[in-house]
Amino acid sequence: MQNSEAMALSAALLATAGGLTQRIHEGVVARGFEGVRPAHGFAFARLAPDGATVTDLAVHLGVTKQAASQLVDEMVRKGYAERRAHPGDARARLIVLTARGWACTRAAEEAAAEAVREWGAVLGEGEVRVLREQLSRIAPRGPVRPAW
Repeated sequence: MQNSEAMALSAALLATAGGLTQRIHEGVVARGFEGVRPAHGFAFARLAPDGATVTDLAVHLGVTKQAASQLVDEMVRKGYAERRAHPGDARARLIVLTARGWACTRAAEEAAAEAVREWGAVLGEGEVRVLREQLSRIAPRGPVRPAW
């Protein structure tokens, strides 16, 4: 593959990922969840299903503990998460999604499904399945992180 072709593919993948992130965010807001940013969704993914410590969240997001702590403070203040006693470590606090956080997560899943269904209208369902399979083969393993 020529450099120009590689750059074109890179640009298309980045634009698609950015567009998908934006569509999910818009879908969440349209479903009544104000005051959230895409970074919240990446945090919600780590907090579901069993919660996480601030340290766990920082590692997942690729940020400092201080940055993760600020994000948690914001999510708690907005009613999307709460702090609980950690069952295995008396010094740590477990951050878990509230009912509002879970509802927001479901709204994000619905918005993502709508966006991908639109891809099916353009490419066809079979091609979308092939695309998912192919991207799964080359996608890095580990957490999906926001582009800070």
